[in-house]
Amino acid sequence: MSNTVVLDVDGTLVDTNYHHTVAWLRAFRSADVTVPGWRVHRAIGMGGDKLVAAVAGDKVEDDHGDALRTAWERYFDEMLDEIQPIEGAHRLIRSATDLGLAVVLASSGKSKHVEHYLKLLDPGDVAWTTSDDVDDSKPEPDLIEVALREAGSERAVVIGDSVWDCEAAKRAGLPSIGLLTGGFGEDELIDRGASAVYADLDTLRAELSDLPFAVVDDPKA
Repeated sequence: MSNTVVLDVDGTLVDTNYHHTVAWLRAFRSADVTVPGWRVHRAIGMGGDKLVAAVAGDKVEDDHGDALRTAWERYFDEMLDEIQPIEGAHRLIRSATDLGLAVVLASSGKSKHVEHYLKLLDPGDVAWTTSDDVDDSKPEPDLIEVALREAGSERAVVIGDSVWDCEAAKRAGLPSIGLLTGGFGEDELIDRGASAVYADLDTLRAELSDLPFAVVDDPKA
């Protein structure tokens, strides 16, 4: 029975969460909308289609949503060359494939950003999906479900750094593993469904063979 590791990318494999936070803050300020930085950070990991309303309310989404997303993209693109892989990311992916696990990278980011990350990560021949592949982003389970169909998975586990990854896994009926690499706390990751939380990727890598894989419903659907 095939086992698949569904890996989040932003904040899990590449150190981008605070770049995203700064880009969103600049976008909000460009529209004369003031929001606290901590609130923006708490929303990183959900898709941009949901973040504006979650952070600033439905009226700001209705009045400025598309313009804010365009501004965020511009500001984030300016920082793209600063982004680095998180320590151990390449080793984690290669160790998983060496163990015979299928690996799918499931990112709420845009395809052009994920393509840039792939060059940094050098993950080998792995499948990947982005927000461009789905109608609803995290915490909805769509991205995970597309990733599982891509891999033809029979059993899977989701690994991510945010509460939104854990929530999406729960909605997909799958277990999740949390990481502290994105700035979310251990207790809140567990509260949102993570069965275990690791401080870094190398510690997780040492325990890949013990991950709690669960059966995927209708993987070919």
